[in-house]
Amino acid sequence: MNDPVPTTCMRCAVGCGHLTGRVDSGYGIDGVRGDVAHPTNRGLACARGIDETQNPDGEWLTRPYVRAGGELRRTTWDVALSRVVDEFRDVLERDRDGLAVLGSGQQTNEAAYALGKLARGGFGTRHYDANTTLCMASAVTAYDDAFGSDAPPPTYDDIEGATTHVVWGANPAVAHPVLFRWIVESATEDGSRLIVVDPVETQTAAEGDRHVAPEPGTDLALARAVLARVVERDEVDGAFVERATTGFDALRAELPDPAEAAATAGVPLAAVDALADALRDPTLVYWGMGVNQSAQGTATAGALIDLCLATGNMGPGSGPFSLTGQANSMGTRVCSSKGSWPGMRAFEDPDERRTIAEAWYVPVERLPDDAGPGPVGIAEAIDDGPVEAVWAVATNPAAGLPDASAARERLRDAFLVVQDAFHTDTTELADVVLPAATWGESDGTAMNMERQVSRVRPASELAPAVRTDLDIVASVGEALVPGLFPATEPEAVFDEFAALTAGTDADCSGISYDRLREERAVRWPAPSAKSEGGYRYRDDGDWSFRTPSGRARFSTGTHAEVPEPVDESYPLTLTTGREPDGYNTGIRSRDGDADSPVGARVNPDTVAAVNDGRASADEAEIEPDETARLSSRRGSIRVRVTADAAVPTGTVWLPIHRAETNELTLSATDPRSNEPNYKQCAVALAPVADEVGAEEPNRTKPTADD
Repeated sequence: MNDPVPTTCMRCAVGCGHLTGRVDSGYGIDGVRGDVAHPTNRGLACARGIDETQNPDGEWLTRPYVRAGGELRRTTWDVALSRVVDEFRDVLERDRDGLAVLGSGQQTNEAAYALGKLARGGFGTRHYDANTTLCMASAVTAYDDAFGSDAPPPTYDDIEGATTHVVWGANPAVAHPVLFRWIVESATEDGSRLIVVDPVETQTAAEGDRHVAPEPGTDLALARAVLARVVERDEVDGAFVERATTGFDALRAELPDPAEAAATAGVPLAAVDALADALRDPTLVYWGMGVNQSAQGTATAGALIDLCLATGNMGPGSGPFSLTGQANSMGTRVCSSKGSWPGMRAFEDPDERRTIAEAWYVPVERLPDDAGPGPVGIAEAIDDGPVEAVWAVATNPAAGLPDASAARERLRDAFLVVQDAFHTDTTELADVVLPAATWGESDGTAMNMERQVSRVRPASELAPAVRTDLDIVASVGEALVPGLFPATEPEAVFDEFAALTAGTDADCSGISYDRLREERAVRWPAPSAKSEGGYRYRDDGDWSFRTPSGRARFSTGTHAEVPEPVDESYPLTLTTGREPDGYNTGIRSRDGDADSPVGARVNPDTVAAVNDGRASADEAEIEPDETARLSSRRGSIRVRVTADAAVPTGTVWLPIHRAETNELTLSATDPRSNEPNYKQCAVALAPVADEVGAEEPNRTKPTADD
């Protein structure tokens, strides 16, 4: 490896340090390996992170494009940016909320901060969000409800100290392999255990000591059954509850009968007892998209936090630990002014708003009054509200939003600017495409799921017509809001952001590029050049939460039916999950099979039941490993059926990263977090011979012509 550059893997939120090699000449990367000097992973790395860094399979964007005559045609940066600035200016003159901005957990902290500063302080739009709302918003809201602040209390250091590991609605064996290795190593110690809660017998469940399989959409009922059983057996940590919490009596009054709640969740009471038993020991409760991506995601995440609070599982080696997906989802939450101002300053607090306005030298009345409706609401505002233009940065809403056909039609109706490193489903619809730098080409920082800030460094020069996200954002900002960016170099932007966090819950003011050069990674809060955060909310054995009372707050959510129950026409439940290449809508990992039908995993008994019903009507049957038609009330797609006993009967499993999957999902969202209910909707399975319906609207890819 030539002259290796220490950097951070940007595939997932574990935040592994990489050493990336430079090529002798030209552009590209020559070798990637784990960095033994990085405090997060100490040399460990997963194959997908290495492969997607060095050899991404996506179609690279190397020139700007502007749509003309119905086609995307190559152009110059001057022409592309002029078109963007002219259109944005016209929209903003009519209504500042007419311009929507969609960011990403794939941006560096510096780019995310600059984009949020421009969207909120420059444009003043409330229609700004990031795709992190599609995966982490429910966990964020639940943390804020319970602790008065975002982010999990534990860190990776607590994994080794835990006796019980409960993984709920997550599959880290696939999604976070390095993290999962630490969990398994701890769980295999004498007296330790791994319990997995998931409707599907995932790869993680296969490694566990016990698998609890609730009915899809019943996680909240199961969590409440466990807590009710803990209360019934008088195993609440009364001393901790009395000393450090509030609201337990109100919660206890709302708890269901354990046996009835277990029946609702479709699990035996013995499974509830096993979970309650496990909580007697120091326990880490991890959760992921199976909890968050639900119309009851916030309530369910809150119920998992309640389990930790009620049993005293707060402190080293225990606690609630949401598993973040996107590499810089945490950074987007802390830096980008999406749901809170930089440093997690409360969005609607008048004092915080004045602080931000003064720091940015903008009038306070320019800042929007609320954080906006989330990505689904933004797309709907193209139909029902003021949105006329959309700027999508390092995100793929045409594939990633639920009810994707409707989302694409809305995006077609807007003036759409797409800023990305690769061709995506969304670039096909764009009016302007801006080619941006990707991993190994960008300079900045990122934050992993345990609050570690680390450097992202370029190992390759940029191709001649490619620019960094930060450069593009600053150029658009200077044209539309002159003077908003007094400095645009990554280090200067980071310093501006870090200074703005001083004294906040997410204090990064003691972190600098010089410090990161020496230490590789630093966990916030870090208010001085020598300090670093550890387990949150606990100091010398005393508890101090960021709530008005200083106590953690219990929640009172109760189970409700899924937004779209099955019926006679759509008798099966769709659920989704990640495959090994399933990050970021698969843009970096698509291969020769990308155009083949999406793989649908279905229990053999489900296939047999569907076929039995058809046989009585003398109709064609579904054959395993053959193409079939999967339909919901929103769309219909071809799938290749794989018989898989790991999937429960009555359920169809699809990979979350395939765009076709979201042709079927519904746009119902959690009312608190605005996160969509991706995990359960009603579907029907039929042979391809039965298919009827319109063809997919034609999509126009960039042409090689001028």
